[in-house]
Amino acid sequence: MNTGAVDTGPASRRSPGSWQRVWLRLRRDRFAMIAAGVLALIVLLAIAGPWISPWPQDFIDFDGDWGAAPGLAAGHWLGTDELGRDLFARTCYGGRISLLVGLAATLVSLLIGVSYGAVAGYAGGRLDALMMRAVDVLYALPFMFFVILLTVFFGRHILLIFLAIGAVNWLDMARIVRGQTLNLRRREFVEAAIVSGVGTAGIIRRHIVPNLLGVVVVYATLSVPQVILVESFLSFLGLGVQEPATSWGALVSDGAHAMETTPWALVVPATFLALTLLCLNFLGDALRDALDPKEF
Repeated sequence: MNTGAVDTGPASRRSPGSWQRVWLRLRRDRFAMIAAGVLALIVLLAIAGPWISPWPQDFIDFDGDWGAAPGLAAGHWLGTDELGRDLFARTCYGGRISLLVGLAATLVSLLIGVSYGAVAGYAGGRLDALMMRAVDVLYALPFMFFVILLTVFFGRHILLIFLAIGAVNWLDMARIVRGQTLNLRRREFVEAAIVSGVGTAGIIRRHIVPNLLGVVVVYATLSVPQVILVESFLSFLGLGVQEPATSWGALVSDGAHAMETTPWALVVPATFLALTLLCLNFLGDALRDALDPKEF
């Protein structure tokens, strides 16, 4: 039986015209556009900053520019830390690590959460109940303690930090996707696909998951800052990235220990971290409003 004419639901009707309306609504949000511009600048600095800086991020200036304030040491635009390392280069390099952790761990959590929630929601019945009781059990475990346990057990390599945070950050996504899937499985286009002989895996892949795109995008923008905060907290405790690498959390930890003598070593990375989290939250809220299904 030919299944090529099966309606794939809202996802198919949202392209391309509906996505243009989403972009227009998003563009009308002034705060979202400002947040996107600031975030783009921060990402650009994280990528290009260590290359345009005259100093390597791990270079220790033995000529005496230790703990120099911004603008007081030649070539050190944002000053130096207590060891004479250039704060601009280290902050930009730390941004690479923090943003990579946020994006990679969020991707891991989305892959697990979307797959798990879609299967549970579509299957229903005993399998759904069993899978969601497993989620409830994991919810009962202290989230941060679980991350710390995985980090200590598997080591502190940056890749393992990605996996450790992502592996325990998928529970919210699984619940959200499962609830949306329970609603989608009763829609006409899913029933038409079943009648047309499309298998369960095909329905989930071609009809359920594409219609969850809006929810997934919004959750991703709100999850990235959460993951960055988790990594920052781990680095603050000394369980995150290790020298000579660094991250915003590690820089904030170092700056907090030297706050009385070099307060700029705390203010600079903390400002970058706070601006990034604020911009991502603004974008997440704007995307949630722009992708509101009531507007279509």
